[in-house]
Amino acid sequence: MPQHEKYMQRCLQLAEIGIGSVSPNPMVGAVIVHEGKIIGEGYHHKYGEAHAEVNAINVVIAKYPNHADLLAQSTIYVSLEPCAHHGKTPPCADLIIKHHIPTVVVGCRDPFAQVDGKGIEKLIAAGTEVITGILEAECQWLNRRFFTRVQKHRPYIILKWAQTQDGFFAPADKCQYWITGTEARKLVHKWRSEEDAILAGKNTVAIDNPQLNNRYWAGKSPKRVIIDRRLELPATLNVFDNSIETLVFNEIKTDLVGKTTYIALEDFDRFVPQYILFQLYLQDIQSVIIEGGVHTLNSFIEAGLWDEARIFTGGADLLNGIKAPKIYGILAAEDAIGDDRLRVLYNKPNH
Repeated sequence: MPQHEKYMQRCLQLAEIGIGSVSPNPMVGAVIVHEGKIIGEGYHHKYGEAHAEVNAINVVIAKYPNHADLLAQSTIYVSLEPCAHHGKTPPCADLIIKHHIPTVVVGCRDPFAQVDGKGIEKLIAAGTEVITGILEAECQWLNRRFFTRVQKHRPYIILKWAQTQDGFFAPADKCQYWITGTEARKLVHKWRSEEDAILAGKNTVAIDNPQLNNRYWAGKSPKRVIIDRRLELPATLNVFDNSIETLVFNEIKTDLVGKTTYIALEDFDRFVPQYILFQLYLQDIQSVIIEGGVHTLNSFIEAGLWDEARIFTGGADLLNGIKAPKIYGILAAEDAIGDDRLRVLYNKPNH
């Protein structure tokens, strides 16, 4: 069992490299072991491309002339159940069977309806030994975005804000005011590169004129999601520069203008967070980071629609102004980021 856990841990390390590139697919890592030695490993690099198992098997084929014999005496470790259906790529379960790999060790089952146990069943029916549940909780946690989307029909929701030492979000006059330092801002851009979408309300966009991209970090920028009920934001703002796909939720029109999609909600007085999240789910958006303002953050908190909150506290006091949101959850981490303090909370239903 400890050996199984060691190799599954390596699968998790490999899988995580795919963050920000594989959605709406899950992150998956695979390791092939022959007589106690890793002979091939791989991970899912990008949505629509080869899965982890394919990449690991291809490494063995490329490295070893006697690959057929080696694979027929090896164990393949994979952090998520091998797929059993034709999607963008052929079924990985079939590939494992084709190469006569005798043992498959699986971290956790895939909750997606077209897989969910079917990959394991197919392998067992072909005479393959299948061992499941190795580092299961860790494997599920790595793909919490994927699991949330599949099981709850909504994206995984991360709330993010900065507040002063005395608990204020912004000055009373709503002018732009930087609470955190450079290190925190760079970290936020890294986070943006890992998620599918970033959401902000009308007031935040109007006051800050943000770009809502990750210019301080490599990797793709998330889709921008704006809530602008009466379409009052001017087209000259950065969010309408057509550099990134942008969704604007409103009550007036549904339309496509350049890279900006306007989506009209039927009822803007009730269930707005729920409507927005379901629309994002329909757009294959697996995760969203919500960056403000206070009204927008509070609407998701009050609806209980959040999974993670990342809260920076700067060193300054404002003495008065707009109060930061109040939130209660499980404290998962507390770290110093430059001169600022970061707390990470998880919502209780996740645990």
